[in-house]
Amino acid sequence: MHVWVVRGAVLAVVHAVVSVVVAALKAANPTGQSVLEAISLAVLVGVAAVWAAVDGWREVPDRGRAWVLAALITGVGSAVLSTLGRGLFVDQTGAGQLGEALTGGAAFSALLVLLPAGLGLLVGPRLDPDRRAGDDEDEPAPRRKPSPRPRSTTGE
Repeated sequence: MHVWVVRGAVLAVVHAVVSVVVAALKAANPTGQSVLEAISLAVLVGVAAVWAAVDGWREVPDRGRAWVLAALITGVGSAVLSTLGRGLFVDQTGAGQLGEALTGGAAFSALLVLLPAGLGLLVGPRLDPDRRAGDDEDEPAPRRKPSPRPRSTTGE
């Protein structure tokens, strides 16, 4: 199984579970849930960022493409799973809500994976200073030391 399928499926389940739990808590108490929503959003973003940073640190091959495909799978998968979960556990959400979930909800979930994953992929390789110390390709060529005397213009 490809790495992007695993990442997308796991993140789709995580997004759907968080979405259903937040919807259930909102149904029980419609006011005062803004802190819970912010924390749940931070958890979703954090999972993708940390996982992508670990991929960058471990130098997983073709990790950029894997995270783009994982974001797409997460978007569609979490839309279907959260609609199903809300219909089963929270309220009478039906198939009529699936169209809205597959457009706006899927795009939002995909962005919640893609943006922090991109950040994680940038930060991940820089987490190990020992590995980067041996690489001379990224460092500019050393500059020549200036002479203490000015050069002669007469050709001496």
